Amino acid sequence: MGVSKTDFTRGLQCNKMLWLDAHMPQEKIIPPEVQARLDAGNEFGDIAMGIFGEYKETTTLKEDGRLNYAAMLEKTQAWLQAGEEVVCEGAFTWYGNYCATDILKKEGVGYALYEVKNTYAVRKEFLLDLGFQRFILRKCGITPTKSCLILRGDTPDGVEVPTEGEIIQKDGTMYRIIDVTDAAKQMERIADKHIFPLGKLKKKDAEMPNICMGEHCEKPYRCWYYEYCSKNG
Repeated sequence: MGVSKTDFTRGLQCNKMLWLDAHMPQEKIIPPEVQARLDAGNEFGDIAMGIFGEYKETTTLKEDGRLNYAAMLEKTQAWLQAGEEVVCEGAFTWYGNYCATDILKKEGVGYALYEVKNTYAVRKEFLLDLGFQRFILRKCGITPTKSCLILRGDTPDGVEVPTEGEIIQKDGTMYRIIDVTDAAKQMERIADKHIFPLGKLKKKDAEMPNICMGEHCEKPYRCWYYEYCSKNG
């Protein structure tokens, strides 16, 4: 596989991080608290699939438990051609680069794109994620009618939350939907510029980038290879 949306955002944080993901994943150390946050994000995303009612989900596993990308791509195309109202985990590929869209919701003759994040505020990395998805979708012949983030909609004490967007309650869970179409469109240009250079980092013969440690090791997230780079430079 070429570059996924996860590869894209991690590679933009640090080229070396993406190289390590592809060539030395055994050096990865995910702290328990980070893994717990990732698991909570996946759970929130699963619940959010039903925010617009009935939906079709493409997720398909092989016998060994790995994702069956071919089956997911096939289901996605079949359901879009059939005009399904809501498609979750829609799979798209272009020159080996891949993305799975959290939610596609039919709007007129097109589909709106929604990305689910288990947090309260809009962040640049979320917009980069959406920009990458828009880029792949357009290359596949689909231009989203709009691009939105689905965030947590509750307002706990001590947490600063945005005031914009639409609040929706579904099955006891509060969501905030924020239209970020204009910002996501701007990020498409970044995807266009970086997608193939990032893909080269994943190739077997790619050399490890010579990148010194710095602020990028901590922003927007602490790198899972922090300990490796601390020891090996």
